[in-house]
Amino acid sequence: MSTFSRSLIATAAGVALLGLSACSGGGSSNDGNDETSAAPTTAASGSGLASFDPCTFFNADELSSFGVATQSEDGTVVSFEPGCKWEGEKMILSLLKNADETVASYETSGSWDSYTKKTIGGRSAAVAVESGAAGQGGCTVLVDAGGGVAIYGVDGVLRDSVDACPEAEKIASQTASRLPE
Repeated sequence: MSTFSRSLIATAAGVALLGLSACSGGGSSNDGNDETSAAPTTAASGSGLASFDPCTFFNADELSSFGVATQSEDGTVVSFEPGCKWEGEKMILSLLKNADETVASYETSGSWDSYTKKTIGGRSAAVAVESGAAGQGGCTVLVDAGGGVAIYGVDGVLRDSVDACPEAEKIASQTASRLPE
């Protein structure tokens, strides 16, 4: 399978997953009387991510040590998960944010081949592979941040060019403590 085909499949799987999570998000009460809303977070609690810019989060030395370019490109696939990506010889690193979801809500709202909850950087996190993407060289690490979630992604340029989940987890472990509270 060519790199282009694999990238298209991974992108389509990601878009489908994000679409599902958007459709299945719980609602919240705006009357101020419902403190036990069905939604895992509210817009107010996700506001910690409002000023967080995924595109400027990593410093140049970090990016170089990860083996990717220091210049970011737009990595936004859907409007509610803005972010950037950095391409390297062996992998593509992405960092997105979503102020409306959490690690817990993604577990039930997404479609996963695997979803392993962990603590990374002292925060709730999960290492996940989107449904249908197992063995395709990509992995996602979700980390609770600022009332929402930061989404680290690693996709191998070739299916076996990088061990995606350990690499994504390593990058998240090195940087998650700096994410917004």
